[in-house]
Amino acid sequence: MAFSVIYSPVFLEHKPENYHPENPERLLRAVKALQRLDLWKPVEPVPVPGEELLKVHSKEYVELVRERSKGFSYLDPDTYVSPGTWEAALRAFGAAKKAVELALNEKGLYLALVRPPGHHAGKSGRAFNASTLGFCIFNNAAYAAKVAEDLVGKVLVIDFDAHHGNGTQEILWDDGEAVHIDLHEREVFPWSGYEHEVGGKGAEGTKINLPMPHYAGDDDFIYAWNEVVLPVLAQFRPKLVIISAGFDGFLGENLTTLRLSELFFAYAGSTLSRYPLAVIFEGGYSVGLDRGLPAFIRGTSAVKSVRFL
Repeated sequence: MAFSVIYSPVFLEHKPENYHPENPERLLRAVKALQRLDLWKPVEPVPVPGEELLKVHSKEYVELVRERSKGFSYLDPDTYVSPGTWEAALRAFGAAKKAVELALNEKGLYLALVRPPGHHAGKSGRAFNASTLGFCIFNNAAYAAKVAEDLVGKVLVIDFDAHHGNGTQEILWDDGEAVHIDLHEREVFPWSGYEHEVGGKGAEGTKINLPMPHYAGDDDFIYAWNEVVLPVLAQFRPKLVIISAGFDGFLGENLTTLRLSELFFAYAGSTLSRYPLAVIFEGGYSVGLDRGLPAFIRGTSAVKSVRFL
């Protein structure tokens, strides 16, 4: 499977003034993990025009972020913007778009290694009455889904971040062309993503939530993957799979109680190896980046057939 990373040092310019778990160092940690696999020769993304943000966000929210990013401030108790946020966000959308285009044209795995993350960002900011944006600014994965729909029609999004991708679900809620499967720990932030949340009118059944119990591990996730994700893949036969790839469920990450290891991430990757993959980086702050991210890529066999652009 061909593989490339879409990355820019501009992503490091979205940064806090003091300690914050979502910081530039986590991206550098992911870079080092890929370098250890000898998988580091990035493609520089082109920033999208600002109006592209309106494909998934309201004009009012976009303008709020643009204005607040002229300095450093907090949009809410969890989520900051800085003078580097706006440009980083435009390039993150550019990376997501590039990942979709390359996956469709080159039939491989293309990792948009981006910051700021996005899957909690809804159309107008906080989604489904969440208390905060959960470190996210604009929704890279939802934008990737819209780009893919324009190119191939129906699209499949799979989110295995430890937290529910409430922003992605909200943006795609009434979109019957987008199937969104979300595996996450139940009853943690953002306090959504339950089984009864199946999509809006005309899109019922296209939103599939798999809220996992506290302390769930590899066996639990692999069981859910086999029972739900693989049958959907077999029935849907997507031309492209978009992955919201969070590695914060790895044992030792400590933002949730999940106990995942390399086993689940490698297994998930192995079952996706026949599909073009646009992988959008979400959560992961420590050991999940060191071990979970490389395991997922190894699972797809990308390590055995590396193609740099």
